[in-house]
Amino acid sequence: MFKVTENAVQQIRKALQQSGEQNLALRIAARFAADKSIEYVMGFDEIGQHDEPIRYDDVTIVINADSQELLEDATLDFVELEPGSQQFIFMNPLDPTYVPPQTDHDTTG
Repeated sequence: MFKVTENAVQQIRKALQQSGEQNLALRIAARFAADKSIEYVMGFDEIGQHDEPIRYDDVTIVINADSQELLEDATLDFVELEPGSQQFIFMNPLDPTYVPPQTDHDTTG
């Protein structure tokens, strides 16, 4: 099941408010690139008749029909990659270039 983190939902909500188009959904599409990694595209769009919306309170996500299989186990997040630089990222175990996030748990006690 495709997931969206709370940080991503907050940023999408903020972008919708800034655009003045709060009745639009965030449409997400994915496809394999030439190197077999997965490329992602997203933008605000109207909800189509055949779309199956995913709702997070007042934020609606729709996944392009051709992309649903590629995004099945993916998570969309909004993170700070370096100080002052935040962006959306896709964590997708189906992407051959995917590296799971590292945890900072100290188990040495």
